[in-house]
Amino acid sequence: MTMPDILFYFFAALTLVCGLLVVANPWTRNPVTSAMFLVLAMISLAGLFTLLHAFFLAAVQVLVYAGAVMVLFLFVIMLLDLKTEERRKINKFMVVPALLVAGGFLGLFLRSLPPIPPGGAPAPVLEGSAPVLGKVLFLQYALPFEVISLLLLVAMVGVILLSKKDLR
Repeated sequence: MTMPDILFYFFAALTLVCGLLVVANPWTRNPVTSAMFLVLAMISLAGLFTLLHAFFLAAVQVLVYAGAVMVLFLFVIMLLDLKTEERRKINKFMVVPALLVAGGFLGLFLRSLPPIPPGGAPAPVLEGSAPVLGKVLFLQYALPFEVISLLLLVAMVGVILLSKKDLR
């Protein structure tokens, strides 16, 4: 087994474990802890991008998502002053239907995968670089880019207004 293989399995396992700990953390129910595990999951995804020689995507993953978006998430969590949630009881009657639905989604996912040819999977074709991506993003997808930025702005203003305490 080569070093890139070992690193791939390490980063993939770290991404899965951190993603699981975002949703189901057995030690604490604090939302800040979940946000920190999300940062770790995003950083390990950047490691996977680096292994794919997508250095620009790795840098964007760390700077934009693990940096800016997670700071925004933590700002909102701390602004809302969320307390640690109490653990809920598991509804035993819903475990079987939930497992059936999850199994159905897993079956659909596995069925949608294309079959692997006998000679192995073909090598990926690398097309595009940072300048090409920038031109496509700001020329062809300028309107969706601006709509998403306005949506994030409205969400931030809404959170600030909702969390504002009435000082009368």
